[in-house]
Amino acid sequence: MPTPPVTDILEGIGPRLKALRLAHEATLGEISYATGISISTLSRLESGKRRPNLELLIPIARALNAPLDQLVGTPIDDPRIPCIAHTVGNRTYIPLSREPGPRQTFKIIIPATETVPSLRVHEGTDWFYVISGRLRLVLATHEHLLGPGEAAEFSTLVPHWLGSTGEGPVEILSIFGREGARVHLHTSPSDDEPA
Repeated sequence: MPTPPVTDILEGIGPRLKALRLAHEATLGEISYATGISISTLSRLESGKRRPNLELLIPIARALNAPLDQLVGTPIDDPRIPCIAHTVGNRTYIPLSREPGPRQTFKIIIPATETVPSLRVHEGTDWFYVISGRLRLVLATHEHLLGPGEAAEFSTLVPHWLGSTGEGPVEILSIFGREGARVHLHTSPSDDEPA
């Protein structure tokens, strides 16, 4: 999100100052007494006829027991995560978490051509949720087919591979935890697997 121009920030201080004072049920006279700033200066600040500066804002913020950011109106960071896809092999990875950490969330698109298992082993735990398509999950010598709405979790120390059945591409949400960090999903065991 672009930072607003300084003039927009300054113009917003007066209305925020007045709203904050009224929320504290304080009069201009009470703020004047607490800060030593004249009532006329306070009134001109609130109406936008006086340009605010730190020498005025700091004592007002203290009198209202409010952080200076509340008067200045620090812009809120855009919570949306940029959709920046990257390809590894034939798979497309779209990050769904903002910053690197012990857990990463991705939307992964596996093409229909990825049908030949190539098992790997590494530290961590993998969790995924099938959005669309039919997914083949191979864990050691066992194979599982999962459809939309199904989820799975497993230790990546078990030889594993995820791919397509060949019927079409597969889209999954994946949460991967490194160094044994577990991502918990509490579900009932499926009918075809032992509890």
